[in-house]
Amino acid sequence: MSIDPAVYARLREIADQLPQVPGIGKIEIANGEIVMMMSPVRRHELAVLRIARQLNAQLPTTHPGFVAHPGADLEDAGLGRLRCPDLMVFAESALEGEAPALLPHEVLLVVEIVSKSNPENDYENKVRDYAAMGIPLYLLVDPRKGTGIVHDMPGYAARTPFAFGDTVTVGPWTVDTGVLQTYA
Repeated sequence: MSIDPAVYARLREIADQLPQVPGIGKIEIANGEIVMMMSPVRRHELAVLRIARQLNAQLPTTHPGFVAHPGADLEDAGLGRLRCPDLMVFAESALEGEAPALLPHEVLLVVEIVSKSNPENDYENKVRDYAAMGIPLYLLVDPRKGTGIVHDMPGYAARTPFAFGDTVTVGPWTVDTGVLQTYA
């Protein structure tokens, strides 16, 4: 599951030096490889926005000082993983630090919107990685099928499937999936 720390450090160094390429959205490190992710489509980003809005409306009550924020990196150097979840819930103050990425213990929830081109990454690899990192909750949303799964700790043994239109419980929050759209 984990890779040699020196190998990971070298991969991280290479990833940090890669030039910005049009059409390439994010860079991740998993399974001893650098993975360049394609920029997401509009409905993917709309799902991120709509879920973030719902979570951010609830966080002042459940977790004051926390935000649902897209765009931050998540790193577990011990596992040799650099992931870029579509959305994460963490303390806003974590963004004040100098570290290039959030650490797993700082994150309460990761959200991934399944891409058209690489769905197995979200259904298999990221389930394994986020569970190994100890992330308490993983919300998987699949606009290809209009479905999703709430993964709950420990080890994501509890998995609650849902269909678009359902209001789902994700830890202390609820998400109305009726506002999500399938890919055209």
